[in-house]
Amino acid sequence: MSSSEPPLTLVLVGPMAAGKTSVGRKVARMLDVPFTDTDKRIAAAHGPIPEIFASRGEQHFRELERDAVATAVAEGGVISLGGGAVIDAGTRALLHRHPVVFLTVSAEAVERRIGGAGRPLLAGEENPVERWRNIFEQRRGWYEEVADLTVDTSRRPMRALAEQIAAWRRKQQ
Repeated sequence: MSSSEPPLTLVLVGPMAAGKTSVGRKVARMLDVPFTDTDKRIAAAHGPIPEIFASRGEQHFRELERDAVATAVAEGGVISLGGGAVIDAGTRALLHRHPVVFLTVSAEAVERRIGGAGRPLLAGEENPVERWRNIFEQRRGWYEEVADLTVDTSRRPMRALAEQIAAWRRKQQ
């Protein structure tokens, strides 16, 4: 790729526990591009996400997240966004310029995957899966708005999902 060509970019969105990080790492290896998890980038620069939520609030976190997304898409590669990134209109506007895959997942699969640890929106919940379901339903329209491809991660092996997504992205070039 010459320096005049834009970097290959692929953005993964979806609810918490959909497998964005696991699938994203595999897709990045298959496409031979870097992988960025915006939540990890934010935590490295600003501290643990639950602490940001507690001390500065969700709005401040969403601003940090928008900046992290803007930087990541400019750098290119496969980018995994936090589950709530699509809440922010500015972030959604950035996503419309890049190929986006919406990883969806069933509540039953989520129940097997989540423990609630490190997930500030599920902290202290008596029924974390019901809370997850409510959050997902609130955000579903935004995921669908930005998505170019939707992939259900509930039952297929992560490698098979990654192969499908990598093949789709190669066709977009």
